[in-house]
Amino acid sequence: MTNVSLSDGEWKIMNELWEKKAATITELTAALQGKTGWDKHIIITMLNRMAKKGAVSYRIVGRAKQFYPAVSRNEVSIRETRGFLNKVYRGSIGMMVNAMVEDKALTPEDIEELYKILEQAEKKGAEAD
Repeated sequence: MTNVSLSDGEWKIMNELWEKKAATITELTAALQGKTGWDKHIIITMLNRMAKKGAVSYRIVGRAKQFYPAVSRNEVSIRETRGFLNKVYRGSIGMMVNAMVEDKALTPEDIEELYKILEQAEKKGAEAD
């Protein structure tokens, strides 16, 4: 499991890289400029920071650096989710779901999806026994 933690801005870049598999600074700037207003200098700074963290790597293609994810979306998502759960709900999934119920944030579709997830977890737990 990776120890990479991403800022909100870094998530935007990583989502582009996970989607595209790899991209140059020019390609990232074109993809993100309309959404973020970032110029290439901001993206370069962020990519350098992310490379130091181990989130991205690059290869030289022609005269450009082509950046690609060095970590999977799943690895980072699990770590971030655990951190959020521990920070906000003291690690309790039940407290988080209860807060969402109290806030009326769950749609009937969300509840149905949760039932399916829990059924799958129960089946996996029974198979492991």
